[in-house]
Amino acid sequence: MNIRFHGAARTVTGSKHLLSLKNGKKILLDCGLFQGMGKETIELNAEFGFDAATVDYLILSHAHIDHSGLVPKLYKEGFKGVIFSTPATKELGAILLEDSAVIQRDDTKFINKRRAKQGLPPFEPLYDLEHAEEVLDLFKTVEYNIWTHVCDGVECLFTDAGHIIGSAVVHLRIKEDGKITNITFSGDVGRYNDAILRSPQTFEQADYIILESTYGNKLHNEVFGMVDGLASWIKHTCIEKKGKLIIPAFSVGRTQELLYALNQLEIENRLPKVPYFVDSPLSREATAVLKKFPSYFNKRIRKIMESDADPFDFTGLTFIKTVDESKRLNELNQPCVIISASGMADAGRVKHHIMNNIGDSKNTILLVGYCEPRSLGGKLMSGAKEVKIFSEMFEVVAEVGSMRNMSAHGDYDDLCQFLACQDPAQVKTLFLVHGEYEVQQDFAIRLRRKHFSNVEIPEMHQTYKLE
Repeated sequence: MNIRFHGAARTVTGSKHLLSLKNGKKILLDCGLFQGMGKETIELNAEFGFDAATVDYLILSHAHIDHSGLVPKLYKEGFKGVIFSTPATKELGAILLEDSAVIQRDDTKFINKRRAKQGLPPFEPLYDLEHAEEVLDLFKTVEYNIWTHVCDGVECLFTDAGHIIGSAVVHLRIKEDGKITNITFSGDVGRYNDAILRSPQTFEQADYIILESTYGNKLHNEVFGMVDGLASWIKHTCIEKKGKLIIPAFSVGRTQELLYALNQLEIENRLPKVPYFVDSPLSREATAVLKKFPSYFNKRIRKIMESDADPFDFTGLTFIKTVDESKRLNELNQPCVIISASGMADAGRVKHHIMNNIGDSKNTILLVGYCEPRSLGGKLMSGAKEVKIFSEMFEVVAEVGSMRNMSAHGDYDDLCQFLACQDPAQVKTLFLVHGEYEVQQDFAIRLRRKHFSNVEIPEMHQTYKLE
């Protein structure tokens, strides 16, 4: 068999890894959208690098768009196989893919107006709402820790990755020529001290491991706790500067972490009395899905829920629904906290909030997770003095802060702990994906010191034969 890496290869988004078996069957691990990569993004999302109609099975690690966002395009281009995921991944996927289709529709309309003025042919969206809805019929949901038959000679097992609700590490047991090969695909590995979710599970010995490496050369800053850090930024911006705190946050995972932290501040009587807004319909739906799976929560939050039935709600919280309500937030002339998608600030309502508040030093833009360097969030995080928003340049007058310790991705200590259940001598190849190349090179050195002798960093569309 062989494996070919069609995404998240020396880049952080677009996760796609295609296994081709000797019997002709093809199994795709994730089908993610490339995000935040400037002009290159459109080109990367336009072509898979393989024929979608030839894929027999798709196995999704989790619902984040950089892992699932091209599933409707796969379907549109001829895929009619089975999609394996956890139940929570299917539920989250349903709302995320619908939202992605709407964003593409709206963005395409905006882009095509400009292209028409330039005499250029129109763009087509990658897929539409119909594709996003119809592809859900192909899902087959599987609970954690149950070996499931995929096809002749192939079984699949999900273990908890601890990244977002429903996120899974994918384990494949493949029998060819009378020999069994065990392949583990990490998806995204969560943290071992996550505020909400259980820690990543241990797993059986693998022959080949495909491992994410987003923070492969970094340790998350634990000097200040997440709750204390958030309280400090709210006090600094809303109470001392009397400004607005704008927080770009992914709708799934990060927004719920923020709400949980704010709830904790209220319990401790430390929540500043200012309005709090979540301006993302998708975040509201994702929070509702999260609440349906309390069994996935860690022991600490389940204990809290014995006395606090809803640990994601607190006094002063308002979920914004309509576009008009969102626009009115820009007219609000008082200190407040606005949490809005997307996390990299490259799309969605938060981009408008940044545009309308970036020119006032009273305000703060607080980045609370990974941002691709070419994204708006990445440019702000790197200290840019001027940024382009909707084709217009804006001077960065507002304060820009970050809380890296809120990442849902494990740092190199977490990733090494994730691998601690493995005998390195029995791992034939460890492939690093889902990371910036420089980070992966540093992480590869660390892994070799831990006796993983064959560490590979695949290039885009590179093929490896698995013995």
